[in-house]
Parts: sequence; C-alpha cells; structure tokens
Amino acid sequence: MSERIRIKKEDPDAYKAILALEAYISRSRINPLHLELIKIRASQLNGCAFCIDIHTRDARAKGETEQRLYALSAWRETPFFSGEERAILALTEEVTLISGGVSDETYGQAAKLFDGQYLSQLIMAIITINVWTRIGVSTRMVPGKD
Repeated sequence: MSERIRIKKEDPDAYKAILALEAYISRSRINPLHLELIKIRASQLNGCAFCIDIHTRDARAKGETEQRLYALSAWRETPFFSGEERAILALTEEVTLISGGVSDETYGQAAKLFDGQYLSQLIMAIITINVWTRIGVSTRMVPGKD
C-alpha cells in the first residue's frame, strides 16, 4: 500500500485551517485523558493506523494505562471506564458513525453529565479527530511518518 498525496504539502492553507481547530480544542476545558479517549476511539472506528499510533502514545504519556488502552475497543464490556467516560465514548461512536444520527439517549446522558460548553467542546473534538482520520485514511498516511 503506497501513500498518496500529502495535503500538508499540497495545500498548506487547508491543513493550517484544521490545525487552528485542533489548537482551539487543545485550549478547551476538555480533560486531556478524555480528549485522548475520543481521539483513539474515533481513530479505531475509522481504521486510521496513523492516528491510533499517535494518540495511544500521547495517552500513555499523559498517564493512560495499558489496560484501558487495550480494552478501549470493548469499553462497554469492561469496568475500566467511568460514567463520564462511557458517555463520551458513546457520543464519540455515534458522531463518528453519524449515518444513524446521535440518539436522544446518548445525547441526554452526555447533557446530564456535562454543561453546555463542555458538551460543545466534546462534539467539536469528535468532529476534529474525524477530519484528521479521514485525511489519514484517504491519503494512506503511514504510522511513524509525518
């Protein structure tokens, strides 16, 4: 499998626009480990090896455990994630797999646990990683390369 175009090189302004959104998310109130769970789970769902590689390393550097990283794809079946994290992971899955919409149950649970600003930032974080994973998958970005 060969890598395709590099948007960063071919259209740097487009890449910079996404980086600006990423910078906003990094300055948001989102707990850093919550953000990494979002990034990893969306990357798993979208099959982006490049993003999975980056964000699992980032999560470990921020204190995430190997056990939780290994269990993330089966988070519903484990006791390793808090109620807040479960709400975030459910929201991440439904926004990432948006063709079915976001259920009232999933949205309602998140809205109960988080204020409007935090919930808005969670949704924007999910959308942002989905932009990155779609770039990674469509251009066949390779882990370990920039």
